[in-house]
Amino acid sequence: MPRPRKTSQKRRRRSPARPPRIAAGRPRDLEEVLEQQAATVEVLKAISNPTFDLQRVLDSMTASAARLCKASDATILMLDGNSMVFGSHFGHIPVDFASWKVSRNWTGGRAVLDRKTVHVRDMRRAKDFPEGNVASSRMGYRSILTVPMMHGDDPIGALTLRRTVVRPFTAKQVSLAESFATQAVIAIENARLVNELRRRTDDLTEALEQQTATADVLKVISRSIFDLHSVLDALVQSAARLCAANYAFIFRREGDVFRLAASHGFAANYREWMQSQPITKGRQTLVGRTALEGHTVHIPDVLADPEYTWSESVRRGDFRTMLGVPLIRDGIVIGVIAACRPIVAPFTDKQIELVSTFADQAVIAMENTRLVNELRESLERQTATSEVLGVISRSPGNLEPVFSAILENATRLCTAKFDTLYLREGDAFRTAAMHNAPPAFAEMRKRDPLVRPPASSSIGQAAETKQSVQIADIRTETGYVERDPFAVAAAELGGYRTVLTVPMLKDDELIGGIVIYRQEVDPFSDKQIKLVENFAAQAVIAIENSRLLNELRSLNEQLEKRVSDQVAEIERMGRLRRFLPPQVADLIVSSGGEQQLESHRREITALFCDLRGFTAFSESADPEDVMKLLREYHAAIGRIIFKHGGTLERFVGDGVMVIFNDPLPLPNPSLHAVQMALEMRAAIGALAENWRRLGHEIGFGIGIAHGYATLGTIGFEGRFDYAAVGTVSNVASRLCSEAKPGQILISSRVLTAVADAVTVEPTGELTLKGIRRPIEVYNVVGAARSG
Repeated sequence: MPRPRKTSQKRRRRSPARPPRIAAGRPRDLEEVLEQQAATVEVLKAISNPTFDLQRVLDSMTASAARLCKASDATILMLDGNSMVFGSHFGHIPVDFASWKVSRNWTGGRAVLDRKTVHVRDMRRAKDFPEGNVASSRMGYRSILTVPMMHGDDPIGALTLRRTVVRPFTAKQVSLAESFATQAVIAIENARLVNELRRRTDDLTEALEQQTATADVLKVISRSIFDLHSVLDALVQSAARLCAANYAFIFRREGDVFRLAASHGFAANYREWMQSQPITKGRQTLVGRTALEGHTVHIPDVLADPEYTWSESVRRGDFRTMLGVPLIRDGIVIGVIAACRPIVAPFTDKQIELVSTFADQAVIAMENTRLVNELRESLERQTATSEVLGVISRSPGNLEPVFSAILENATRLCTAKFDTLYLREGDAFRTAAMHNAPPAFAEMRKRDPLVRPPASSSIGQAAETKQSVQIADIRTETGYVERDPFAVAAAELGGYRTVLTVPMLKDDELIGGIVIYRQEVDPFSDKQIKLVENFAAQAVIAIENSRLLNELRSLNEQLEKRVSDQVAEIERMGRLRRFLPPQVADLIVSSGGEQQLESHRREITALFCDLRGFTAFSESADPEDVMKLLREYHAAIGRIIFKHGGTLERFVGDGVMVIFNDPLPLPNPSLHAVQMALEMRAAIGALAENWRRLGHEIGFGIGIAHGYATLGTIGFEGRFDYAAVGTVSNVASRLCSEAKPGQILISSRVLTAVADAVTVEPTGELTLKGIRRPIEVYNVVGAARSG
């Protein structure tokens, strides 16, 4: 048995007790846990909102991570190729770079390369992080923790926590940082999906708005019917009248030749003859020479012009003097306006200038007509496109109305008989939609919607080349000639001859195709093929939009469930902490079950403490003073209990029961109890001095015992306690009752476990109430001196 060490009361008074130091690694109290859970719920709710602001969420994460992990700052870096770029930062340590190349020479690079958390106690002494070592000196940080942000198996960034002092992060802080990194990945991925959906929706909305506006303008133009023939007739009439010419005419370019478009003064038979005479470029005719030279040609007398050799026209038309002015658009001759006289009478400069003015007007009229015709065609295409886009925007996720609108417009605008939309399934194609198909053909496709067309068919060729394929006449193709069942059934049941297949591609992968048919041999024009290709692209957008929307819905449902689970867990923890010690509540939450609450037997150390003289004080003092003293007392010992890992079993007025080794096992529970008792005595001793100055003579005593007890919940629905029942609890309580102010009385079993750590003095055998045999009792004088 160790020799008792006596310390005089006088000496203890000269050595004021140090205030209790709270260990940095103690279990977090309820307020800290709730703060963490509240931060998590806030982030998850923000993520689950389809309209959330990613930057604000990331900024909130860095602020919460720095605060809850007690870091000097927190930074989120995003992986961009071979570099890490700044994403979000909170704290007073500077971030003096916009990007940093990924390498193993700093914690962020190593975390994403190794795909695991990197924790450095002191970066200034970390020789295997040369770049981080330099940055540590430059930016003033010491301890650092970097957690990779993983999307599946791939890193997308990292969350870094730093401290300006050497204080490594605890395991719980590392776990919390990893949780924030996971939430950041969810936020970034959600943002990507949301932004992609927003971009597609914005693109569709913008296109719809633009095309609707264009359609409105084009409809206004199309209502003003423009008759080019009447305009050209008016022009030649005016030219003949104002230039004193007997004849005037206009030739328009059609490919490589020029044909009569309008005339004035010609006899009917001559006009019919001229309409049958296309003119090519050349010097032998007025129109040919003007088109060839690209400027005004004035022939005073065709009979005297050796280059003019079209004598048949001169004989039939009866003219001598001729004037030709080219119609030019963008440097290209698109026609010729001419004025003629049956006599030799050259045109004056003013008359030539006037004809040139009429030429300009003819160009404007012809260009307007061309534009109007093109606009009319464009109007039909744009209106159809707007209709399809409108259907897409009104039917998110519903493809049937989108496909119907596409096929209906494609059939109408391409003057086709019917069309079909197929979706690829492996090596086959499933009929997804049809429009205006012949009954026999439609019935065949409904009966057998999955088709495997041969390679020679337009679908087979389009699938192979991933390009549009047109077959002018299917009855001349190999498949039909060789009586391939697919080609024969389609041609004879559908009655089609010309067929066009346009593939539907997503990221160069074939996902389907639109097939459009004519029941006569009439190939589709390039504009019509382009139009169907546009419809195919819209179908792909609708399919992809539907897929993204479904994924987003699924993700939102998952996030909503996670938030709901988190909230339920917080509520459950709150309920448990209202009637259970924090260690028990934390253990139940972490294990996911409540088996710890079931009755069980375990060897424990029990500590009971109370105030001496408190009953007399409470009877004479004001209630407010009594409650204030209790609050000071409970606050002082409560911090010490949590520091030493004790489980607070109950409060009984000024009496407090603390147990060790349950529910959390400890290697030497008696040592923890005695060390806690010493710290309690010092803390309450300081408070007792203050109380004594206020006139309150109050002391403090402690009893500690070790043995087996039965532990579990006791009480009734609505009010439960976690209790230790057994002789050990009674012994601790009785020892406390026997203790004089300032004494820590322990049993011999406790002394056996702490003999090397404390100095004690024997107080002899004590007969305790309710205990059959006397027990040896010792008073703990203090901690043993090392050495």
